[in-house]
Amino acid sequence: MKFLLITLITHTDERSATERFREVVGNAVLGEELGFDGYGVGERHERPFISSSPPVVLSHIAAKTSRIRLFTAVTTLSLLDPVRAYEDYATLDHLSGGRLELIIGKGNGAAQAKLFHVTAEDQWDRNRESYELFRRLWREDKVTWSGRFRPSLTDAETWPRPLQRPIRVWHGSATSKESVDLAARYGDPLFSANVTNPIEPYAELIEHYRERWAHYGHDPAEALVGAGSAGYYAARTSQEAIATYRPIFDARVALQRGLGLPIVFPTLEDAIERSSILVGSPQQIVDKVLRYHKRFGHEVMHLHADADGLTPGQHREALELFQGEIAPVLRAEVPSRPFAVTAPDGESS
Repeated sequence: MKFLLITLITHTDERSATERFREVVGNAVLGEELGFDGYGVGERHERPFISSSPPVVLSHIAAKTSRIRLFTAVTTLSLLDPVRAYEDYATLDHLSGGRLELIIGKGNGAAQAKLFHVTAEDQWDRNRESYELFRRLWREDKVTWSGRFRPSLTDAETWPRPLQRPIRVWHGSATSKESVDLAARYGDPLFSANVTNPIEPYAELIEHYRERWAHYGHDPAEALVGAGSAGYYAARTSQEAIATYRPIFDARVALQRGLGLPIVFPTLEDAIERSSILVGSPQQIVDKVLRYHKRFGHEVMHLHADADGLTPGQHREALELFQGEIAPVLRAEVPSRPFAVTAPDGESS
C-alpha cells in the first residue's frame, strides 16, 4: 500500500494566508522526510478554503522537494478551460521532474459553481468534455476538436509538451456514478473520497467501477483504486489517542452545525466505529485499514496533511508513528504497484 498526505488548505484561524501557505509547504517537506509516497493539494473556490490555485502551490512544493509525488485533489475540470489547465499542469510536470499525478473531478460547492457559471444540470457534461479534451491535448501534438462549452480547436498546438507521456489521471469519486463510469471507460484509476459517510455507499461505487471496467473490456487485474480517510491521530494507546483527538473532533462537529451541514457522525466513538477516521493505537489503525481494504481493494490511501488542531509536535509524532509502525505492516499486507518514474530522457516507466 502507498500513502499520500492531502490538504484542501482550509483557513479558519487567525493566521494570515501567507502563514497558512507556508505551513502547507512545510508539511509537504515533512511528508517527504518521513517517507510518504505523495502529497496532494485540493482545489476549492470558496470559503473557508484558499486552495484556488493548486498548480502554483504544487510548483512551490516541487522546488522544495525532490522525491515525493505531487497530486491534485481534485482538479475541478468542470470549472476550468481544459486548454489552460493543460498548460498549467504540463509546465508543472516539467518543474517537478515528472512527479505529477492528477486527480480530477467536478468539484463541490454552490459558491464556486456560481463563480464559474456552472449548473447542476451541466456540471457532469462539463467535467466529461473537459477531461476528454485535456486527455487529447496531453497525448497529441496537434488537436482538432469541437464541443459544447468552449470554442472549437483546429490543428491546435499547446506548449510546453509534457514530460510524462502519458500522465496518470485518477478520477475522484464521492457519491455519483458519472465519475466512476468516466474512469472505467478510459481505463483510469479511481480515488474514492470515503470521508463523509459510512463505508457502504463508497464500497458500492467501487464495485460499480470494477463492473464498468470489465464492461469496457479492460483487464480486471489492472483496475486501480485509492481511498481517503476522514482524519488521523495515532498514539501508543487508544485512550491517549481518543483523549487528545476528542476536542478536535467536537470542534469540527460544532463548525459543521454552524454551517448548517448534516451531522453524520455525532460523536468521536461513532466516527471511529462507522467512518473512515483513523484514531487509536497503531494496531487498531492497521486493523481498520485492512477492514476497509477488504471492501475496497485499494492500493493507495490518504491521510490529512494538516495538523487539524494538533500542536506541531503532536502532528509530527503521529506521522512518525504512522510511518514507523503502521505503514510497514500495511505495505507488507497490501502489495501495490509502483508509481511512475520519469527517466532523464523524459520517458516514463
